[in-house]
Amino acid sequence: MAQTKSATSKNLTPVEKVFLYSKKLATGLGVIGEGFYLVYRHRLYKNPNNPMNTRYVQYFCRQLCKVFNIEVEVHGTIPRNPSLWVSNHISWLDVAVLGSGARVFFLAKAEIEKWPVLGQLAKGGGTLFIKRGSGDSIRIREQIADFLRKDIPVLFFPEATTTDGKSIKRVHGRILGAAIEAQRPVQVCLICYVNQQGELDTVAPFIGEMTFAEHVQQVLEMPKVTAHLLTLPEIEVQGHTVSSLTAEVQQKMEQGLKELHAKVLNH
Repeated sequence: MAQTKSATSKNLTPVEKVFLYSKKLATGLGVIGEGFYLVYRHRLYKNPNNPMNTRYVQYFCRQLCKVFNIEVEVHGTIPRNPSLWVSNHISWLDVAVLGSGARVFFLAKAEIEKWPVLGQLAKGGGTLFIKRGSGDSIRIREQIADFLRKDIPVLFFPEATTTDGKSIKRVHGRILGAAIEAQRPVQVCLICYVNQQGELDTVAPFIGEMTFAEHVQQVLEMPKVTAHLLTLPEIEVQGHTVSSLTAEVQQKMEQGLKELHAKVLNH
């Protein structure tokens, strides 16, 4: 399929690129400012994990998707049950995409808490931070189990790293134990970014040695992308061990991603 001028920023003049980038950057800063306004206007920081706060998180995520020229298409219905959500992980954009569709809190790498501006905003919005490979995972699992018992939904990325979106890496299941402890189901969802040619987008994935700032710049220059979000039937945890639950989540995620690709990609 031939690309039209509107389909790609490569056909823009340098001046047009600078104008487009500056306009999106200014809009993005405005959305971030609005995010801080929501946090402090509604005092979310005083009770950041209140389930009612997820409506503000969802609104903010939807605004971010607009800034980054991402259209979110949901396949099926988004459950509202208090579940432990898991998703494949392609980019930091996943949070905006998933948060625009589902009212959930997020589990993120500890480094994100130290990010300028966004780290404080994520903390105020109820994000939970974890240091991979440390004893913090036990504390976080117990905290998530407590949230689930209180009907507070939490989402984490069990691959523990980002990918190019073509396949699922090994699922790390220690935190899945929170669902077993709380006797709450696991909700699997899959995401993929598709460009205007019906192919997996190569700009959205945050992989390799690129810095966050470099990737943000590329995303701001990115032509329109559709983020497809597929939810699968809940996995009940009764009778599961962490090992067996991890194996089932791995199988469901692999199967679900193939199903999503078959549905939305041009072959």
